[in-house]
Amino acid sequence: MANTATAPTAFYTSFSDNAAENYEKFFVPAIGRPFGIDLVNDAGLVPGERVLDVACGTGIIARLAAERVAPTGSVSALDVNAAMLSTARSLPPAIPIKWYETAAESAPLPDSSFDVVFCQLGLQFVADKPAAVAEMRRVLKPGGRLYISTPMPNDLFDVLDREIARHVSKEASAFVHAVFSLNDAQEMGDLITGAGFESPKIGAHPKQLQLPAARDFMWQYIYCTPLMGLLPQSGNAQTEALERDVVAGWQPWVTGNGMRYEQSVLVATARRDA
Repeated sequence: MANTATAPTAFYTSFSDNAAENYEKFFVPAIGRPFGIDLVNDAGLVPGERVLDVACGTGIIARLAAERVAPTGSVSALDVNAAMLSTARSLPPAIPIKWYETAAESAPLPDSSFDVVFCQLGLQFVADKPAAVAEMRRVLKPGGRLYISTPMPNDLFDVLDREIARHVSKEASAFVHAVFSLNDAQEMGDLITGAGFESPKIGAHPKQLQLPAARDFMWQYIYCTPLMGLLPQSGNAQTEALERDVVAGWQPWVTGNGMRYEQSVLVATARRDA
């Protein structure tokens, strides 16, 4: 993704013009990795198991899983975004990972070939969710385990959503809406049972997260998402107003040199029957 915005101070020259590289540098340590550790722990992976990471992004789940199933297991991962996969391939895993550039709805993988399938913080972006979950079931072996998580709305990101809509555009705020768009347990359950799984377990899992300072986190989040290409050039009144109002709105979460807030994810687990 080309960078069409220039960050407001020299601090932000550390941003790449590739959102995927920024995602790995900023989003993964703050949010993706803490939730990824929890999800992989829940799966109880053991050496020798075969794992698939769907909508893998820059591959945090795949790399965490590789540590658990090494040395005799295997890990595959897929994503539709070539830039995300390029960054993922550049990071060393515990064992080799097979990367696939493909949509979640049409994985080029054989039936019944995995013990565990993960999909962390990505299913909400998939166009045909029923087809994607059906693919996850298809590639699981009988008795195989499914683990899906999606982010749930919260007041901190509501501030960002509101101010981006006000200062930038409704188009830009639509991305924030999309991030939190799959947050209903009934909807998630219908997707999973509709794909042929029985008796999924679904619930909200809250976690306290430590973030950088408000101004820093705002720009980090923008520069690791499609918002990077939707914001106007910095240094003008519009961008300055956005920063001012987001930072002011985030004051309730400020602690020390950063922010601390509670983020919940909707976690769904299921097994493929025989």
